[in-house]
Amino acid sequence: MAHDPARGGPPAGTPPRPRHLLVMSAVVVAMLLAALDSLILGTAMPTIVAELGGLEHLSWVASAYMLATAASTPVWGKLGDMYGRKTVFLTSIGLFLAGSVVAGLAQSMGRLIGFRVLQGLGAGGLMVGALALIGELITPAERGRFQAMASTVMGAAMVGGPLAGGFLTDHFGWRWCFHLNVPLGLIVFLAIATGLHLPKKRAQAPVDYLGAALLTAVITALVLITTWAGTRYDWTSPVVIGLAVVAVAGTAAFLAVERGAAAPILPLDIFRSANFSRANVVAFLFGFVMVAAMTFLPIYQQTVQGASAAGAGILMLPLLLALVGVNTFAGRLIAERGDFRLYAVIGGALLLAGAFLLSLMDTTTSRLTTGLSMAVFGAGLGLLMQVTLSVAMESVETMNLGVASSTVTLSRTIGGSFGVSLAGIGFTDRVRGAAPSADAAGGEGHAQLSAESLAALPEQVRAAYAEAVAEGTHAAFLIAAALAAAAFLGAWFIKPRPRSAAETPPPHNDRIAFTDSSLQSPDVSSLR
Repeated sequence: MAHDPARGGPPAGTPPRPRHLLVMSAVVVAMLLAALDSLILGTAMPTIVAELGGLEHLSWVASAYMLATAASTPVWGKLGDMYGRKTVFLTSIGLFLAGSVVAGLAQSMGRLIGFRVLQGLGAGGLMVGALALIGELITPAERGRFQAMASTVMGAAMVGGPLAGGFLTDHFGWRWCFHLNVPLGLIVFLAIATGLHLPKKRAQAPVDYLGAALLTAVITALVLITTWAGTRYDWTSPVVIGLAVVAVAGTAAFLAVERGAAAPILPLDIFRSANFSRANVVAFLFGFVMVAAMTFLPIYQQTVQGASAAGAGILMLPLLLALVGVNTFAGRLIAERGDFRLYAVIGGALLLAGAFLLSLMDTTTSRLTTGLSMAVFGAGLGLLMQVTLSVAMESVETMNLGVASSTVTLSRTIGGSFGVSLAGIGFTDRVRGAAPSADAAGGEGHAQLSAESLAALPEQVRAAYAEAVAEGTHAAFLIAAALAAAAFLGAWFIKPRPRSAAETPPPHNDRIAFTDSSLQSPDVSSLR
């Protein structure tokens, strides 16, 4: 029976309720696995380096995964739109599990980095595939609740990742950070394979391989710039300038190719929706602020407030709980009332207030004060996560749900890459300028000293170092606050509701030809 929007029933093709819940639970677990693996190795890295060596390549264990995930995200999204979300999603799960198995067996740092690339390629499909399935299977009335679950998973991974990595490394060994993915991933694979039934698709147009290659080159150049510039290479070095040229030239070539492609990897038509474009700008900005905060808050808590690595994770709970609570509540409100601008503006205001409050932290700031500031910050993150995803998903037709979810995810990822790099420059410059004696004692990697290592330093050096880190954190959050202000301003330009198809009718060839016409959900496809 066709979906009746007036009655709020499930769209055609949606599994029966028990199976429906099983499939959606599996989708959320898949997202959790992909998000956790970007963070779980942080607390395990000292043990990994001690066993495998390769300290000079340490940063690439995380960067390789992030780079592969970012580069593959738009490709997976388009493949799901063209060939069916179930098949493509299962393929990404298989690739992720294969990468997890071989990464857990790695016997050298070089091999581990290579296997992390394979794992990251699969993770890109897990994230975008999960969001696209939520968009296709869930009615707009229920979509906010499931999108809130997805955003909650991201927040839980940010806080729980380091805790899980430390626990597994201490009790079972670092390789279980990868091995744990296998049983959970197999359960997800079986649940999707047996519980999800969608019509098979076969696109007539060829895959846009040239567009995919150019987009991958652009994303790779941008991520490498944010990873290397100001740390491994100077901003004016030939390497960084060369990467910038590749990014600019690649973008120009990509746009030219996409305009003429029969089935572009990133259909430029979707950016004709002003709301979609504005949501991606806001996603980029709050991604910058979010990742910068998640990077420097634990450093401040360990070095200035004296928390252990596990304790710093626990101290992040106010941010997580605020994010989860607001996400859950806002998802339902947005689904019922659809006033995107209102919630985006409130979210931007809370994000700006939270970032500013966190920039005021110094060596005398109590954990309670920090926790309250983090709660305000987390509430802003929760609202903006929900709004940008909802706007993106409801501003395109069903056939472009994969592209929409991958684009907003990519915007947030690229923003986060720039956030770590630019806020890190402010942090490092202020730390080195404020405490040269601590810099000499700790070396170039002193900003990552644990509370236990700091306790072994002389009192004068320890105090100077704590002051320096507080100064660096202040600088990092001032930069984050400036970007949060930009996100707040951008939120005012988001329209309360997406434009309807009646106002801007799509071309006739912009729709999927389903064997069962009832599978075209009018709640999604009628919104632009």
